[in-house]
Amino acid sequence: MDIGVISTRYARALLKSATDAKLEDQVYQEMITLGKSFTDVPVLRQTIDNPMLDKAKKQMLLETAAGGKSCTLTKTFIALVLKEDRENMIQFMAYSYGTLYRKQKNVIRGKLTTAARVSAETEQKMRQMVESKTQGTVEFETEVNPDIIGGFILEYDTYRMDASVKSKLNIILNTLKK
Repeated sequence: MDIGVISTRYARALLKSATDAKLEDQVYQEMITLGKSFTDVPVLRQTIDNPMLDKAKKQMLLETAAGGKSCTLTKTFIALVLKEDRENMIQFMAYSYGTLYRKQKNVIRGKLTTAARVSAETEQKMRQMVESKTQGTVEFETEVNPDIIGGFILEYDTYRMDASVKSKLNIILNTLKK
């Protein structure tokens, strides 16, 4: 069976249970934290996949990776995944939960890249602009990248607006080459 199919089924069941218990927002935060833990700490994957490590230690490790103070539903979910010997797919389940949650709640992910740190007011204005265009809530991530020299790059959904000085200079350079 395909990893994507299995992880989506588990994530869908978790989202349904979380929604019924009115815990979907808390579980979302815990699943995002769990997925990020696998990305930030690559040795976590090897440790969870180790068949010599007993399930109780894996349970404790996964709860810690999900933020430490997990709700009962998350703990129960992790226990179920371990009982079914699907721990090698839990990272994909966490990502699938995030995707399904964002779709259900109409949450769009956005990213603003600038050459220098922007004020909270400027970031809020960009967030509001994206929210007005998408009629949804925006999870905004900001990044500082001095390589773009100035301006900004705004990305959300499938939209990308590149108003950076670097891209403008590249356009001028390509025009001069012709």
